[in-house]
Amino acid sequence: MSATQTTHVSERTRKKQAMRLERDQRSGARSAGRKPATTIIVTALLAIVAMYFLVPVYWVIVNATKSTEDLFGTSGFWFGKEFLLFDNLKAVFTANGGIFSRWALNSLLYSGVGSVLATYFAVAAGYALAKYRFPGRRAVYAFVLGGVLVPGTATALPLFFLFSSVGLTNTYWAVLIPSLVSPFGLFLASIYASAAVPDSMLEAGRLDGVSEIGLFHRLALPQLTPAVVTILLFQFVAIWNNYFLPLVMLADEKLYPITLGLDNWRAQTDRLPEFFQLTTGGALLSVIPLAILILVLQRFWRGGLTEGSVKG
Repeated sequence: MSATQTTHVSERTRKKQAMRLERDQRSGARSAGRKPATTIIVTALLAIVAMYFLVPVYWVIVNATKSTEDLFGTSGFWFGKEFLLFDNLKAVFTANGGIFSRWALNSLLYSGVGSVLATYFAVAAGYALAKYRFPGRRAVYAFVLGGVLVPGTATALPLFFLFSSVGLTNTYWAVLIPSLVSPFGLFLASIYASAAVPDSMLEAGRLDGVSEIGLFHRLALPQLTPAVVTILLFQFVAIWNNYFLPLVMLADEKLYPITLGLDNWRAQTDRLPEFFQLTTGGALLSVIPLAILILVLQRFWRGGLTEGSVKG
């Protein structure tokens, strides 16, 4: 073997050893501090948190299969004498002239349109705050942070008076327009854009003659996909579960979302006990779209929370 070949072999050997050493160091860093007691405690805490969220869902599933008599005469955490799930769900869709289907479509309209538009506006504004320097930028950022801290219930009544003055109460717009604003989504998008969108890429695009709008849609937006999905998921769930704003804004039962419609049924249980089963079955059906959405977008959601912190 020649001296040149020997040198190449030794270089490859050193590279392999360096890579192996780096891999071992990373593995050691990940396992550092992982004592058995710590693992057990963390696992137990996660199990308790999981039970806290899953037990109500389990209760709804079990009790949606019961008759009204079994609902009060048997344990809430086990099935009754008869399995009436499909009968109860059929009753949900046929009660009050099939109004539940209208409520479900309203919820899909509010959540679907509201979350898509709110996500686009939040990502565009967050990108602008992260990548452009202009007078008042810090003031705008502070204003956005203030919006994150203000609960939605605090703004519901002022919004009602504002919408009432322009004649928009008791319309779809009364719920849709407030849903288009997501201060948390704007804040998250600005943080993610500052780390995930390199300034050099934007400068290269400008040199190629790409417009500023084109830079956002063609270059920045694909880099922000995990953040987009994360904001979309949070906003969809928030609008779907929103109760107080529709309660304040809407008076027509045909405009109700599922949350307000189920509460309307629950209020009738004192004089009509069968509404207990309608409310329970409707609650089960209302969980299904959220579960499907979270399962489909789960991997994007986790990436959106962590990827921005490791880039840059």
